[in-house]
Amino acid sequence: MTQNGSTGGMQPAWSGVVISGSLTDGVTARLDAGSSVEDIKVGTLAAIEGERMRFLGEITDVSLESADRNLGAAPPDTSDPFIAQVVSGTTAYGTIKVAPRLVLDKEAALSDEQAHMPAKTVPSHFSRISQATAQDIEMVYGSEDDQHFWIGNPLDMETKLCLDVRRLVERSNGVFGKSGTGKTFLTRLLLAGILQSGEAVNLVFDMHGEYGWRGSAEGSTREVKGLKQLFGSKVAVFALDAESVKRKRLNPDYMVKIGYEEIEPEDIQILRGALNLSEVAADIPYSLQRKFSKRTWLKEFLALQPEAIADLATEMNVNQGAMATLHRRLGRLDRFSFMDPTGAHDSVGRLLDYLNRGMHVVLEFGGYGNDLLAYVLVANLLTRRIHQRYVDMKERALSEMSPEPRPLVITIEEAHRFLMPGIAEQTIFATIAREMRKYNVTLLVVDQRPSSIADEIMSQVGTKLVCLLDDENDVKAVLTGVSGGSKLRTVLASLDSKQQALAFGHAVPMPVVFRTRDYGTTESYKSFGYLDEAERKVKMEKDLADLYGPEDE
Repeated sequence: MTQNGSTGGMQPAWSGVVISGSLTDGVTARLDAGSSVEDIKVGTLAAIEGERMRFLGEITDVSLESADRNLGAAPPDTSDPFIAQVVSGTTAYGTIKVAPRLVLDKEAALSDEQAHMPAKTVPSHFSRISQATAQDIEMVYGSEDDQHFWIGNPLDMETKLCLDVRRLVERSNGVFGKSGTGKTFLTRLLLAGILQSGEAVNLVFDMHGEYGWRGSAEGSTREVKGLKQLFGSKVAVFALDAESVKRKRLNPDYMVKIGYEEIEPEDIQILRGALNLSEVAADIPYSLQRKFSKRTWLKEFLALQPEAIADLATEMNVNQGAMATLHRRLGRLDRFSFMDPTGAHDSVGRLLDYLNRGMHVVLEFGGYGNDLLAYVLVANLLTRRIHQRYVDMKERALSEMSPEPRPLVITIEEAHRFLMPGIAEQTIFATIAREMRKYNVTLLVVDQRPSSIADEIMSQVGTKLVCLLDDENDVKAVLTGVSGGSKLRTVLASLDSKQQALAFGHAVPMPVVFRTRDYGTTESYKSFGYLDEAERKVKMEKDLADLYGPEDE
């Protein structure tokens, strides 16, 4: 391959010349006679060789044109191959629309981070255009190394597409797509990439048991290995549901327990939707905490008999009906086996012990994954306290010149439950999204209804990886505020229903459609460094021989 990005003598699959366009609307290129529109897909990366610059952009539209206005009214007899060949590419031809995104430095080395700059102009008339090369991809997105993780392959290319993990964890990120399109599949890959890079530690609130010990293949019941099986001692699995652990015969690193003494009025506020509480009822815990004590208010309140509730409401001058409703709804906490009315537990401390040692933690909800109340309560409660510890550690590091806390990425599924308008401002997750890693904590939000997430929060999502969405409001939500978002709408609509996504934002130099790499096969496991039992035995014997020499010596 030559330095200027050509294919080194290989004939490109298609080619053409620029005939019109603008920076705002994109450039239009006419395809050469030997190129067919059938070989070109929206979202494919295209390279344009200008007079002095090489441009890179994505194809946003494909169309058929004619130089003869009468061609549509009186089409020629193309049953004769000769006539068809003469007409095709001359009188009738194909065009593509390309959105120029970057200008590549033809003389720069592949490792040079300044090898590409945002496009602020367009190529001149008759500039040659063809599909981007492997060298273009490597120059823009980097090559696989400790900092760059192979996430998949660009559309219609075998070249490895890599994400810059260091930039990825600098801000909160999102994985979006309708059900069954591969969100979980893609999230597993991102978590594995962060884990392999060592740029941050993960805390995953695993709602449906897809990330810890094992998961399921997309769209089937076939089991695939989770992060614990692939990365062993680098990953700790915490569990919430003792019955589920026993049934699956798992051995978690820690069973999470939450004491009634640990519940604060702020934890009840986030449960307004799950408990269907009025604003008045959700505010009563603050008064109860003042009436009883900071640690015992919930236990004492739930111990009251119905007649005592009426007397307490009168004494505290609060609405009797609202207090009775609160008492009845909070009583649902009694059925959670992880709730302990007898005392407090230090689950947050145990979590931080693992995270501070550089271990990644997956909290499996087991049977509680389908209980919205349990999921919202635990995820918000633990995150709020972990975030406060991180704030303390970061401020201590700044004042005492001590080491900063290890960067943390918190993964939440069904993210709109925490981030919808009217709720977001009450949750710690919205605070984390706005802080943009101020205290070394970011989010990885996973959701199939991005339109249900508050616009302010969506605007803070640094990198978005979007699988197919078929709801217009969801498409609008993920593209709001994105430069050139109108051009990406067509690209997003053209995605396949499985194992294909559009990536854009902070960690991606320019938008790119890609096919996610395989996960769930023997070869894919090996690419993560996983060895089966026989391979581990061979490796151990080799290591021993290297250390002590062959046994017969």
